[in-house]
Amino acid sequence: MKSNSNKNYYDRLEIIEEMEKEFNNKNIQFFSKLSFHHDPVIRTRAICIIADIGGEGAVATISKALKEDVDELVRHEAAFSLGQLGFTSAIKPLSDAVEKDPSIFVRHEAAVALGVIGSEDARTVLLSALNDPSEEVKKSAIVALSNLDYIFNYKKMNKFTRMTGG
Repeated sequence: MKSNSNKNYYDRLEIIEEMEKEFNNKNIQFFSKLSFHHDPVIRTRAICIIADIGGEGAVATISKALKEDVDELVRHEAAFSLGQLGFTSAIKPLSDAVEKDPSIFVRHEAAVALGVIGSEDARTVLLSALNDPSEEVKKSAIVALSNLDYIFNYKKMNKFTRMTGG
């Protein structure tokens, strides 16, 4: 007889195997449903995949996870994914996370993501983040702001600025 933790482990592996098949089919609806799964490992993986296959349409689902998920690792992954997507439509949810998320881990990643997106629309929230009680969040804001300064002064938005934005 399997213990409950072993059962959950094997259930997870079966779901991940199914995720691989659905990834190959680019089944965004499947992964959107999994972004609300009870297992945070499954939710985290679903967020990564949604970002990869969803384009700008993925911003809404990932933003919802960033705002509402109970697990800080899932919210962190959502912030990271929004930054990697690079759409300015993610600035508002990322800014809200920088200002309001209870986790230093998430606020830091949201600040970094804003730097990666590289839009001046994020400058105000990043300047405010310089007053965050966490040194990690302050440092992340400094890195993000330096990328905005570089983009603004040199009028460059490219792979380099995306990679070094935070």
